[in-house]
Amino acid sequence: MILHFTNARLIDPEAGTDRSGSLTVENGRISAVDADAPAGARVIDARGKCLAPGIVDWGVHVGEPGGRHKESFRSAGRAAAAGGVTTFITRPDTTPPTDTPEALDFLRRRADAETQVKVHHMATLTRGRDGREMAEIGFLQDAGAVAFSDGEKVTRDTKVFSRCLTYARSLGALVVAHTQDPGLSSGAAVTSGKFASLRGLPGVSPMAERMAFDRDMALIEMTGARYHAEQITCARTLPALERAKANGLDVTAGISIHHLTLNEFDVGDYRSFFKLSPPLRSEDDRLAAIEAVAKGTIDVICSMHTPQDEESKRLPFEEAAPGAVGLETLLPAALRLYHNGQLTLPQLWRAMALNPARRLGLEAGRLSAGAPADLVLFDADAPFVLDRFTLRSKSKNSPFDGARLQGKVLGTWVDGQPVYEREVA
Repeated sequence: MILHFTNARLIDPEAGTDRSGSLTVENGRISAVDADAPAGARVIDARGKCLAPGIVDWGVHVGEPGGRHKESFRSAGRAAAAGGVTTFITRPDTTPPTDTPEALDFLRRRADAETQVKVHHMATLTRGRDGREMAEIGFLQDAGAVAFSDGEKVTRDTKVFSRCLTYARSLGALVVAHTQDPGLSSGAAVTSGKFASLRGLPGVSPMAERMAFDRDMALIEMTGARYHAEQITCARTLPALERAKANGLDVTAGISIHHLTLNEFDVGDYRSFFKLSPPLRSEDDRLAAIEAVAKGTIDVICSMHTPQDEESKRLPFEEAAPGAVGLETLLPAALRLYHNGQLTLPQLWRAMALNPARRLGLEAGRLSAGAPADLVLFDADAPFVLDRFTLRSKSKNSPFDGARLQGKVLGTWVDGQPVYEREVA
């Protein structure tokens, strides 16, 4: 099928442009920009709506194996397509963890069979995510792992972590780390401060993030490994991140959309849908993080999609499981930053599509000729009130339930094939 999008507002993160134009798709790839429609093409009139590269969501938890009741590949794929996510990267914090080529092969086969979007997988850095013995990084990389991480389990043993980094460096493998000092953050439910004290909740200082990041940077300087900080959420960590990049270390950083659009006060009266890991930060931290995304200091915006069932969330705040779903709400939540005048659409799509694709060695995230036709068409101004029970994820733990949002996905295409269409001619 040949597709020709006309009268579109093209959001090109690679060129940094937001302009009117047309785009042609043939054989699953973008064949031309601003050309006439080929004979026999299906013409889609975008009616001035935004056409952008499909989102590349880095850090999605899928419950297979061990937690399929929370999220399956089928439900995650449907949520991704409806949210304009054409590629997502799974975390290895499954039960059992993704620490062998056989486990990774199972995930690849399940994803291929159950999803219409593209799925890539991270594998564990250590066996069982227990921080004691290095996983088979070479074999896992050969089996298709795009990065290595123990998720929210921080490797406490510095010698073990340094050996993992050294071996990863020899293979050119990317290591993804959760930057929270495990001693300080153990048992914490919120960020420490006056609000935490008034609520009587155990808090963790923002310095726990800075301390963990500083330790990791010393090891990266020693080993020369490729490193990605899963989430940088505190203003105090940003100068250290800037120094690491200025010193030539191969370091990138991400942040979840929840930490960019919510703050510690959203916890309110112990609302457990707002319990995240790391916890929501102060408003000053949130604004500093937005500025860091605009400057390119923070490279990636992701959903950190973490489905939890009702039994895990309907508990006292301190006991509730952390995490929120975000595959389907990443785009409209990110558009809050656009409508507030804090980030442009090319800046958002640089962080949500181009940068994660580049860091992981994927072709996605571009609108240029020859790029894969992974596309999302959306109305950036369409208002709606989110009802969490309409989400396609199996779990409904969204902090945006009942929130007024702007931005509806009208269509999603993967390799030129429609995987979600609504209100598209």
